[in-house]
Amino acid sequence: MKIYLETYGCTANKSNESILRGILKKENHVIVDNIDEADVLVLLSCTVIGTTEQRMLSRIKTFKSTNKKIVVAGCMPSVQPNLIKSIVPKALLLPSQHIHYFSDIINGNEYTFIPKNKTLTPKNFKGISAPISIAEGCMLSCSYCIIHFAKGKLTSFPMNEIITDVSNALKQGCKEIQITAQDTASYGLDTGYNLGELLSKICKINDDFRIRIGMMNPFTAQKNLDSIISAYEDPKIYKFLHLPVQSGDNDILNKMNRNYVIEDFLEIVDEFRERYPDITLSTDVIVGFPTETSGQFKRTSDLLRKVKPDIVNITRYSARPLTEAKIMKGRVSTKIAKERSKYLTYLCDTISREKNKEHIGKKYSVLFIKKVKDNIFVGRAENYKPVITNEKVGIGELVTLKIVDSDSIHLFGKLI
Repeated sequence: MKIYLETYGCTANKSNESILRGILKKENHVIVDNIDEADVLVLLSCTVIGTTEQRMLSRIKTFKSTNKKIVVAGCMPSVQPNLIKSIVPKALLLPSQHIHYFSDIINGNEYTFIPKNKTLTPKNFKGISAPISIAEGCMLSCSYCIIHFAKGKLTSFPMNEIITDVSNALKQGCKEIQITAQDTASYGLDTGYNLGELLSKICKINDDFRIRIGMMNPFTAQKNLDSIISAYEDPKIYKFLHLPVQSGDNDILNKMNRNYVIEDFLEIVDEFRERYPDITLSTDVIVGFPTETSGQFKRTSDLLRKVKPDIVNITRYSARPLTEAKIMKGRVSTKIAKERSKYLTYLCDTISREKNKEHIGKKYSVLFIKKVKDNIFVGRAENYKPVITNEKVGIGELVTLKIVDSDSIHLFGKLI
């Protein structure tokens, strides 16, 4: 069969796409880039916020107009199956946890549930970056989050199987391993292991590659902080920390069920920066959460001025089905939420621009991951900063460059 794949959302969804590609390759199906050429259309869906949900529904309607067989995979089938079926009654639904049962449903078997190992399901990766899931689900229950309903309780994958997964990706020519989970710092809290141990074992694989570690919740990061920080010592690991703070106000964090306070976040940041001064800090902020006052929003902006993250992912609060926050009183108007988002966007762009200027004149070993135009190449420095050069380099190569310029997002380098 000819299969068309369309993937949205987080790195975990991209990891699931690699599973689908591996299954299709093993069974001699053909992946096509054009909907018109396909026999089956597959949407790996995301429903984290309302605007994303609307985009998914729009794509599902487009798929329906083709009269082809449709598979909706990812998070939407777990939490919004009736919504999907209201548009395409015959759509085949495949939740994230069951992505490795893809063959069963397209062959008309629905789920046979003959035990299959998701971790070791053959995978096929595009390019030199390999998204590798280390766990499914989450041990937390943030009041605004629909995804923990979609993916369920934390299930950490066996360490030896993750090592095999990474080794197989490297054999396919991948040079960048993207460790992903709903919360990477939760890894092993259900099995007695921890993220630091896992990273140390991955780093021992005898090959040249780099590792990007995905989002960590401050609450779970605290539990094994020394082990995680020590693991970062290995040069294979990008000095990159994605630590979402979500709000600069402790009362709002409590209503979000985040299980930490601002002081915890600051302590983690300080410990990482003390050990790795050039580390890239990425954080997330939700504006307009129910009951958020102007004073509480100011505490968020003040926190960002103090911490000066390199990257801030700003999201306007979006009420999601099933969540506790959806029924909270004290809704912040769309107008005010937009104003706060716009203000933070300007503030964070200014901070990022100033932070990137600090790298001008420094030398970095850069892993080049893609070519965007004839003479434009994009890579990642040791601290995961995106570096652009117009000099000829090889994709997958580690090249030393001197940073000669920057903007709010990129560094620009020249060969030494």
